[in-house]
Amino acid sequence: MHQTAVFSSSTRGSVTAEIASGILGAAGIDADLAAVRVLDEAHALDLPLPETVDVDGMATLRARGDLQGIDANIVPSEGRRKQLLIADMDSTVITSESLDDMARLAGIADDILPITTRAMRGELDFEQALDARLALFAGKPASLVDEALAEVEFSGGATTLVRTMRAAGASCYLVSGGFTVITAPVAERCGFTGTHANHLEIEGGKLLGKVRKPVLDSGAKARYLAHYCAELGIAPAEAACIGDGANDLDMLEAAGFGVAFHGKPLLRENIPLQLNHTDLTGLLYLQGYTADAFISG
Repeated sequence: MHQTAVFSSSTRGSVTAEIASGILGAAGIDADLAAVRVLDEAHALDLPLPETVDVDGMATLRARGDLQGIDANIVPSEGRRKQLLIADMDSTVITSESLDDMARLAGIADDILPITTRAMRGELDFEQALDARLALFAGKPASLVDEALAEVEFSGGATTLVRTMRAAGASCYLVSGGFTVITAPVAERCGFTGTHANHLEIEGGKLLGKVRKPVLDSGAKARYLAHYCAELGIAPAEAACIGDGANDLDMLEAAGFGVAFHGKPLLRENIPLQLNHTDLTGLLYLQGYTADAFISG
């Protein structure tokens, strides 16, 4: 199988062929710099590899890239463009955890945030952690949702990722363990084809402290991936998924491109494709898109 190395960074001022060559050299790979293709001036490039990189070689590449603030990833040279995107919302498409934002606004962050942190690391059962946190919101005003929405900040490249892939014919879905009252407006603003999330129960302008069951958890995310692959008539290899937490692991492992975006330790240990220094446009670079093909706004 032919492989391509992709080097990218949104934080470093320059990603050059010479820097890429040095990172590859640390793993004992002598690549042909004449084959370098600039994807985005100063931010991303790729080049075909003369040999297959094993797990140890990939670990070396990532470690050397991390030292320079550059993401080093290896992808198959064929079939890079994906026909389906499944993206997580919290700490992926948006910069924060929406339930944590609501907790802060409600004055109960000290009770909620530690549970969120442990759940996202995979230390707690997702559904049990969600139920425990939501119970603390019982009786709180539903206006917390609108306040949290007003503060939403999109991760760099979120809209560009979705709009560029959709312009190329891909279907894009926002699938979140969060709540439809937040995912729906976020998905609309970003340009997603559709969204799936948990239904937060509200009555009389108050939060009831629970969601409608069954809960959308890690298994459900993987099932939505399988569902949309079947609907589109494509294999999972033709799909890309991106997320940051433990409840994204199943779908990331099942997709052709499963990408850990500033991932929690569990994902960094288990998911080969990682974006730790690049914004969400990094998933476009992995697919071979060049900056002049990007569609934003």
